[in-house]
Amino acid sequence: QVQLVESGGGLVQPGGSLRLSCAASGSTLDNYAIGWFRQAPGKEREGVSCITTADGSTYYVDSVKGRFTISRANAKNTVYLQMNSLTPEDTAVYYCAGGYGSCGNVWYNRLRFGSWGQGTQVTVSS
Repeated sequence: QVQLVESGGGLVQPGGSLRLSCAASGSTLDNYAIGWFRQAPGKEREGVSCITTADGSTYYVDSVKGRFTISRANAKNTVYLQMNSLTPEDTAVYYCAGGYGSCGNVWYNRLRFGSWGQGTQVTVSS
């Protein structure tokens, strides 16, 4: 089973940008769905984005479309989440998750993923 480690979180002002990294070990990401989820205090964990590594297809929750971009660096066995135009509503702990195969139409369902990272905090505040 793939092991995942997130990094890149931090404090950023509204309108700023961050890039989160999800580094994988224990398996290459050649046929995986890698998702990004986030959980704000007192809220349910929410699916943010997903990439199917076999064909590069990507998925986003409506609230981040046009602002966030998910991508994969094959040589580094890493998936990134580039986050631009951040707002305080984006403040949360961000988790990456892995599951074999493709993201599928229910990529936002956390039960689809069997491997999870430990999370990285993103705080958007002035």
